[in-house]
Amino acid sequence: MTERLALDLPDGRVLDVEVSGPADGTLLIWHHGTPGCSYQGREKQEVLHRRGVRFASYSRAGAARSTRHPGRTVADVAADMAAIADHLGADTFLTGGQSGGGPHALATGALLPDRVLAVLSVCSVKPYVDQPDFLDGMGADNVEEFSLALQGEEALLPFLQKERAGILGADAEGVIRTLDTLLPDVDRAVLSSAVGEDLIRNLQGGVEHLYGWLDDDLAFTRGWGFDVRDISVPTYLWQGTADLMVPFHHGEWLAARIPGVVPHLEEGEGHLSIQVRLLPDMIDEVLAHLPG
Repeated sequence: MTERLALDLPDGRVLDVEVSGPADGTLLIWHHGTPGCSYQGREKQEVLHRRGVRFASYSRAGAARSTRHPGRTVADVAADMAAIADHLGADTFLTGGQSGGGPHALATGALLPDRVLAVLSVCSVKPYVDQPDFLDGMGADNVEEFSLALQGEEALLPFLQKERAGILGADAEGVIRTLDTLLPDVDRAVLSSAVGEDLIRNLQGGVEHLYGWLDDDLAFTRGWGFDVRDISVPTYLWQGTADLMVPFHHGEWLAARIPGVVPHLEEGEGHLSIQVRLLPDMIDEVLAHLPG
């Protein structure tokens, strides 16, 4: 059973949170991609619940039922994650995230080192600032999106509104058409599978309201508010060579700079396929850091 919460935050905002799995299990807080929301895919639930993990997910500020936080940085997410853990009575927890959730998972680990047991980062973008090759290797849609993000909210919002129309109400083939330049064959196959239904539901929930998506993009093109070199908790990084949403060199850059990171740079995997095929291995790695 999945419980959906409207969590009141200290600054007056409300955070959309979903929780499932055993109440006495070790907590794992998951950071969705961009765009995305708190919706928990059935396969991820099955993998986590089978291992006795309490699974918490949330919609980032401005997405789904979460109040917008204008001007937020990537680092700002750490306070929201502490609030989730506090509400659920967890002194320590695991955290993970994919794609646009990757930087937010890294921020949580960097800024809550006394509470985070381990971090899982899957297909995370690297910082934009001072990285002139950030867009190299991305599909055309992402190049246009980030180029508009650099110009600000007024320039970016019309693009997101147009993309939103192609995502809401679409089936797998419709989403594939909308994201055409971002999907290698291995990712198209995932969207056409049973797992694809859950991925699409998370994506559609994330574009119901556009400010979560918009503010993610703006945050990625500014300073993150922390340095990945300051991460001191165990960190595991996964990236595929066939990824067109977050190119392989992003994973290589992060792997070279996060202290003590364990990198998994996977040949032939895409942005979606790596998460589907290798999720059990990813979870088992971070579970090794449970006390005792």
